[in-house]
Amino acid sequence: MVGTDPHRTRGTGHDAGPATGPDRRIGSTMTPGPATTDGARARAATSAGGSRTDAAARTSPADAYAPGARVRAPRPVQDLPDLTATANGLPPLQDDSDRPVGAPRPRAVKPPPPPASTTRPKAPRRPSAPTRRFLARATLLSAALSMAGALLGLGRDQALAHLFGAGAESDAFLVAWTLPEMASTLLIEDGMAFVLVPAFSVALARRAAHGSGSPDPVRALVSSSLPRLCLALAGTAALLAAGAPMLVSVLAPGLSDPSLAVSCTRLTATCVLSFGIAGYFSAALRAHRSYLAPGAIYIAYNLAIITAMFALGARWGVQAAALGVAIGGCLMAAVQAPPLWQRIARRPEQSAQVRVPASPHEGDAGRTVAFGLVCAVLLFALCRQSQVLIERYFASGLPAGSISHLNYAQKVAQLPMSLSMMVCVVTFPVVARAIAEGDTRRATERVERDLALMACLVLVGAAVVVAGAPQIVQLLFQRGAFTAQDTAATAAVMRVYALGLLGQTLVGALVRSYFSTGRTTWFPLGAMGAGALATAGISLWAVGPWGARGIAAANAVGISLTALLLLLGLGPRAVPVCVRRVVAELSRPVRAAVCATGAGLLCVRQFDSPAAAVAACCLCVTAVFLLLAWALDAAGARSLLLPVAQSVRSSVTRRLRHGR
Repeated sequence: MVGTDPHRTRGTGHDAGPATGPDRRIGSTMTPGPATTDGARARAATSAGGSRTDAAARTSPADAYAPGARVRAPRPVQDLPDLTATANGLPPLQDDSDRPVGAPRPRAVKPPPPPASTTRPKAPRRPSAPTRRFLARATLLSAALSMAGALLGLGRDQALAHLFGAGAESDAFLVAWTLPEMASTLLIEDGMAFVLVPAFSVALARRAAHGSGSPDPVRALVSSSLPRLCLALAGTAALLAAGAPMLVSVLAPGLSDPSLAVSCTRLTATCVLSFGIAGYFSAALRAHRSYLAPGAIYIAYNLAIITAMFALGARWGVQAAALGVAIGGCLMAAVQAPPLWQRIARRPEQSAQVRVPASPHEGDAGRTVAFGLVCAVLLFALCRQSQVLIERYFASGLPAGSISHLNYAQKVAQLPMSLSMMVCVVTFPVVARAIAEGDTRRATERVERDLALMACLVLVGAAVVVAGAPQIVQLLFQRGAFTAQDTAATAAVMRVYALGLLGQTLVGALVRSYFSTGRTTWFPLGAMGAGALATAGISLWAVGPWGARGIAAANAVGISLTALLLLLGLGPRAVPVCVRRVVAELSRPVRAAVCATGAGLLCVRQFDSPAAAVAACCLCVTAVFLLLAWALDAAGARSLLLPVAQSVRSSVTRRLRHGR
């Protein structure tokens, strides 16, 4: 046989072809001849219904031999087993040295398929790997709820400015407001999430691996940690309420009449317990990939404060806002309790055996949380929140209203950061679950993609804030007791604050990379400590000549230094990312934001109405940024926007065709 049948598979006896057949093994070489046509007729007959063996039998030796072919006499094959064929479950090659030249080689019988019990099962898909559609929906849901809460928070600040202006009364409340701000960072946004999301991720991974036949690690974690946490938080809240006079004297020693601040502080001290429970519920729900209730907590919280101010403001003054803080904290916990109870009480069946590597909770089956990790996380969050304490301390010595100007400017400037952080809030449980299952590559890709996307989102907002700060403040706050002088002072501070928004966002994203592993690490605390020292030193030097603007500049420099240190410190202690690639990727949206800011500054000068100026600024900055992001391919803008453009174009084309 001279022709090679392309339908024959390699490694099946004598039909293996030139690569594995016996002719190749014994060094024979054959040149195809005119038998190809007859061979094709034989194959056609085979495909018409005859078997391949019958087709080969109908082919005569004369047809299979080519007169011009060079045939080397085959060497005798040694009686050695064909190890390759045997290992693959195929019959060994036969010795055909006595076969006449040109005679058809006998067909080897194809071995039967192995029984179903011996087939290799497919690797189970990790149930913890969410799809892109799920992440997109969760991000949009969280962003929508966060934006609603942020808008209500803006309405809360507007109501505070309208009812109490920017003076001694509002300063007293904002000193007491320091406790809710710190409690929110420590117990909801950063501290509690950094500790409990990895812990619940490990517990959920073990629940999926062990099935329903063993004690539930999730219930064990809740029963061992929640009662102790509530006891510790209740004791802390009682101590803060009792020591309110001393606390106010430390936070704002320059207040002329601290009694109002003391009474407000005693009311806001209750948020330590309520925020702690709300943060615990939020971390547990996000680890279960439930984002509706955790995203709605700030909606309930701000609604309670606004309602209390308008209902009781005339009788209680600014203390009504402090009472609203206490009520809103209880609502934050109440909103999340039912969905969390449903997920803890429900025990899913075992879906796939997933091996979970060793973790800090290995010794006790995930029932406790490492004490060192708790200390590292809480100290980091406290050190990060110390920037607000530094601001209040230095601003208390400035003219009345300076603390309010800093507060209003910070709240508005941080809206873009709050929106961009929703990406990280959604993906942090994904990263922690991937680390818990040993999938470091998936965690690294997720972190690098999140950093680029979050930078783009926050830089668009920062460009809008810098370009239209006076018009934004005038549109939002200049009414009632808030004067034009307050608008100018707040806008000047807000522009300086916006310079540190990228650093604020990167710190919030990068620190999750350190704590997602569930290991105790002190590097984030050291980086944040260096940033806080820089903030304090620059504030001490700049508060004299520049006042509140100097304090805002010190904040921007300090948080940017912390972000740089956290980025350079990524390595084995955290999710390993390529620092050079991240820096190169971040430089693209920065360049786009600088150009967009210049375009926005030129645009707002063309309008006298604050509303028209703000709308035109937003459109101009967004358009310029998107064009430059497309040109620079920042955060994969081309791959993200191209499907949208194609979908819009196909939709328009379809409508035009139907219109014909």
